[in-house]
Amino acid sequence: MAVPPADNSAMDGYAVCSRDVPAVLSVSQRIPAGSVPLPLEPGTAARIFTGAEMPEGADAVVLQEATEETDQGIRLPAVQAGQHIRRRGNDIQPEDQLVAPGQYLRPQDIGLLASVGVDRIAVFCPLTVAIMTTGDELRDPGSGDLQPGQIFNSNRFSLGAQIRALGMTVVDLDNVPDDPAQIGSMLERAAKEADCIVTAGGVSVGEEDHVRSQIEARGDLALWKLAIKPGKPLAFGSVQGTPIFGLPGNPVSAWITFALVAKPWLLKRQGAALRPAFRFSVRAAFTIERAGSREEFLRVSLTGQGETMCANALTNQSSGVLSGLSEADAVAVIPAGATVSQGDYVEVIPLSALLDAGAA
Repeated sequence: MAVPPADNSAMDGYAVCSRDVPAVLSVSQRIPAGSVPLPLEPGTAARIFTGAEMPEGADAVVLQEATEETDQGIRLPAVQAGQHIRRRGNDIQPEDQLVAPGQYLRPQDIGLLASVGVDRIAVFCPLTVAIMTTGDELRDPGSGDLQPGQIFNSNRFSLGAQIRALGMTVVDLDNVPDDPAQIGSMLERAAKEADCIVTAGGVSVGEEDHVRSQIEARGDLALWKLAIKPGKPLAFGSVQGTPIFGLPGNPVSAWITFALVAKPWLLKRQGAALRPAFRFSVRAAFTIERAGSREEFLRVSLTGQGETMCANALTNQSSGVLSGLSEADAVAVIPAGATVSQGDYVEVIPLSALLDAGAA
């Protein structure tokens, strides 16, 4: 259908035939929004309100504040044909595609569908994603004071928030101690309850890293290790047929690898048509003198605007420093084997783009 379905007034004022003004005209009818107007009587004006349908014979609207009441009628200035009119179909034309297959439905998309009378639409069911962290040292926030050797568990809550932001359902399997039998048992439970499993920790090469071996014992491992920094020890495979992402335990590595690798896979699995994450070039306010062997995602803050915008590398780039993710505006993408001099252009991806439910 056309939206708006008929020409309507964009302002409160008077509907006129532009050939009849400037002049003092009598008011022949009053047209509030939602009413059906009569044809405009020649040589008259119609009082009209924002959103009201234009009467036949009128081709312009004179703003209310531009008029003057007199004993003979309303004094109206000259006006051009088409002024202050929203034309039929100005927003939407019949047969326009409003929402493409695979598009993530945002609030504005739902409003757009409602504007053409659509109250139901076929969508993909939300994926159910099981999350599990591992580590004897981890304690939940709110569970009491930390004992020596303990830290609070951030990955469980960060990953849960990232997954829920994608419109997916989270099965929170809590934290599992560094015990192979308990980890294996929890992986089997997750495989039965979820469409995908996301773990954090236990996929590196340490003697207490048991997630990787338990995946292999109950399924297969298709990928282990990525040439990126942070985030090298990432695993992907399946447990009893259910796909699983084994993310690194360091909180920044877990956040980055989820955003770069797991999130696009989950969205694609849920039917999304993905687009590349928005990135742009700015000047570097930092130097990298030694080329690395992995592609690096450097946490940066952005200062300045337009051509003067600069990326400032945060001082501590440790994969265990989660505060940097909250402080950063973006990540600068440094290719493997590249060095950077101050003033060079580098590509940055805003952190908001890494969280975008339609971007990969």
